[in-house]
Amino acid sequence: MKVDFCTCGDTSCPNHPSNHDLGCTPCILKNLQEREIPACFWHTLKTENVKDSWHYEDFAEKVMEENDK
Repeated sequence: MKVDFCTCGDTSCPNHPSNHDLGCTPCILKNLQEREIPACFWHTLKTENVKDSWHYEDFAEKVMEENDK
């Protein structure tokens, strides 16, 4: 499965679609197991992920911060 579009710039990650032919599946599975939001969702925010945490709660906090502005 070829992925023509990916906003994640971390091509060194073994789950990145450029490193296998499984599309986004390995990335999504890893994120579900660790209760994390994929980088592609984080890249939709105006602010950076300064906590270096990808967890649901941190993403929700950033979304709420942006909505308050």
